[in-house]
Amino acid sequence: MAAGGLIAHIRSLFEGDPGARKVADDPVLSAELLLLFRMILADGEVEEHEMATFRRICRESFGIADESMDAVVRYLNDFGYETNGGQALALFRGLKIERRQQLARHMAEIAKADKQLASQEIRLLRRIMDTLGLDADDVVKGGA
Repeated sequence: MAAGGLIAHIRSLFEGDPGARKVADDPVLSAELLLLFRMILADGEVEEHEMATFRRICRESFGIADESMDAVVRYLNDFGYETNGGQALALFRGLKIERRQQLARHMAEIAKADKQLASQEIRLLRRIMDTLGLDADDVVKGGA
């Protein structure tokens, strides 16, 4: 392990995982990841394709390193018991349309990751889009 990596590892032992801290310090990010995780669970099965898509979204869209994913998922499990979907969505209602669209696109990516759209996934996505004032065109326009 390089010196920088060792220092980062030691720091994370004392201060907690940097990815989990990032999520914990940002209520909107926490809410989005919680909703994405709920999409993974919507059909009752956690598929590896869905988890891989979740990890990619976390990495590419939010800068959360792969090494942080276990800590982030642990945080979401703990946070999820205290927050319901309605509370998580409430954080998005006042945000700009582009940010609401991004949430819907990410949810659609996870729903499609296993190549099967379950009715529960469709209902969850539709309910979230309705709550956020989005329609299918809003999601497709951005390249979903």
